[in-house]
Amino acid sequence: MNQTEVINKKKGTTMKKIGKIILKTLGIIAILLALFITIVFIYNVISSKVEQGKIETYGQLIPVDGKHMNVVMEGKGEETVVLLPGLGTVAPGIDFKPLIKELSPFYKVVVIEPFGYGLSDVTEKERSTANIVSEIHQDLQSLQIDRYILMGHSISGIYGIDYVNKYANEVSAFIGIDSSVPTQSGTDVEIPTQLIKLLQKSGFARLQVELSANPYDSLPYDDKSKEQIKFLAYKNNANPSVLNEMKQVRSNFKEAEKLIFPKNLPVLLFVQANVDPTIMPNWIPLHEDQVKDSAHGKVILLEGGHNLHHTKSKELVESFREFMKK
Repeated sequence: MNQTEVINKKKGTTMKKIGKIILKTLGIIAILLALFITIVFIYNVISSKVEQGKIETYGQLIPVDGKHMNVVMEGKGEETVVLLPGLGTVAPGIDFKPLIKELSPFYKVVVIEPFGYGLSDVTEKERSTANIVSEIHQDLQSLQIDRYILMGHSISGIYGIDYVNKYANEVSAFIGIDSSVPTQSGTDVEIPTQLIKLLQKSGFARLQVELSANPYDSLPYDDKSKEQIKFLAYKNNANPSVLNEMKQVRSNFKEAEKLIFPKNLPVLLFVQANVDPTIMPNWIPLHEDQVKDSAHGKVILLEGGHNLHHTKSKELVESFREFMKK
């Protein structure tokens, strides 16, 4: 064996050793990764079971379509305001607390928690606008409420415009809280519901939440409310009803494109003044266009985030009351 062959043999032996080390290292990494995934999954299962026992009841359960829909009622005013939540609001009855506080001295306030939200049951029925609107109406009929102001946040602008056309004889006004508009951009993007479901079931959605700052920390909610919202978030995020509603977003917006608010219906739209135009172009003009043909229509701009009721409830209710007086 000459010198060149000896060198090549040594190189070959070295490469084999390096290869074995790499394979061993990759094997250890794979084992540790599998262990981490297992721990996250088990932690999520155990935590979910513990939290179920810590969720406190609020409101009252109303029979609707063979299920139970939770409703929160406060205030004793002569007029009734019905509050409808945005998409995926985990606990509307708690989330709307700042707004309920400002409304309840003057109105009877009814917060609807649709199926899959708050303490309401999950349903197998498609989350089409038609089904959601019908269920809300059944709920109000069961409560013997037949005259009311509809106040909707975010996607409830889509359900609301359908609702006021179907039950025009019952709704005395529609109030939007940064409410969705049928022709807004981004509604044709498919929401990755399968990925959301996987993250929820695996426990990684919980991990992400626990490693992130609580968005309610700087808001006017007591510690107990914040804790309950957190428990209900783990319970309701990615439940079958919410996931199905996400799947229906595109078709629900498409169906609403042909709808307009009844001309004689008072319509007041509170709109986020500082919305990022790269995220939601023409946000303010879209709302102005919705009320331009209304005999009693108005747009009011408020500085704040999409959830205007979290930080601007006082200003919102003052402007709302003034609008209704006129």
